Amino acid sequence: MFKGSMPALVTPFKDGAVDFATLKQLVDWQIEQGTHGLVPVGTTGESPTLTHAEHEQVIEAVVEAAAGRVPVIAGAGSNNTDEAIRLSVHAKSVGADGVLIVTPYYNKPTQAGMIAHFKAIHDAAQLPIVIYNIPGRSAVDMTPATMGELAKLPHIVGVKDATGDLARVNAQRITCGKDFIQLSGEDGTAHGFNAQGGRGMISVTANVAPALCAQMQEACLAGDYAKALELQDRLMPLHQAIFLEPGLCGVKYAMSRLGLCENSVRLPLLPVTEPVQERIDAGLRHAGLLN
Repeated sequence: MFKGSMPALVTPFKDGAVDFATLKQLVDWQIEQGTHGLVPVGTTGESPTLTHAEHEQVIEAVVEAAAGRVPVIAGAGSNNTDEAIRLSVHAKSVGADGVLIVTPYYNKPTQAGMIAHFKAIHDAAQLPIVIYNIPGRSAVDMTPATMGELAKLPHIVGVKDATGDLARVNAQRITCGKDFIQLSGEDGTAHGFNAQGGRGMISVTANVAPALCAQMQEACLAGDYAKALELQDRLMPLHQAIFLEPGLCGVKYAMSRLGLCENSVRLPLLPVTEPVQERIDAGLRHAGLLN
């Protein structure tokens, strides 16, 4: 269902507003470059600073532009269960193929609270759900045992795992089953994640290097980890540089260097600083994307 390289798609801005013309161009370019799926309006899509109307409009625009060529997993997470339900129902109504739901941040629910949260969304949305487990941002960590309970629900199909703990892949294979779709949420460990049983990556770097990221994931899916490692070696300095400051800021700068979108983010985030720009430029050159 979901596999390979899927960018956590940025939301381009122009004069402070969502640049829908550029967004649609990015969707076409991503698909032409070999991307296997699109994930709009996650954290990299600046969901925290989009209005609810903008959030819904971005999902609609991406689904329309993708036109069924690749699956679209819409960001629909919230620490308010009712809001996550509303966003998920909207995503289904406009034709999204699935939703990405982050563990509830800030209010720190128990494991039982997370089960209740995801079950309520599952029952209301009736759409494939990918759990997003990112303890560093949400301040809660869904355990493999909890994930195993949720995996019993028919529409909870996978996880975007951003724990950085490669042993989790094996632990979750035991609790969730081998058919549960495990996607890496951390570019730097994507190769190792797949070797442990992962099936792909929801990637920040794929916004600017979609062909290389897609080729790396395809090599992993084909079991050619030597080729995949060569590609990961080309990408690694870029992965590292993009995340020296918030990743979406780094990747928007990188994209601006290739003329893909403006280097514009919304407060409280700022464009990356000059030393980071230099590191990103070096990473782009190492990957063969910039002269």
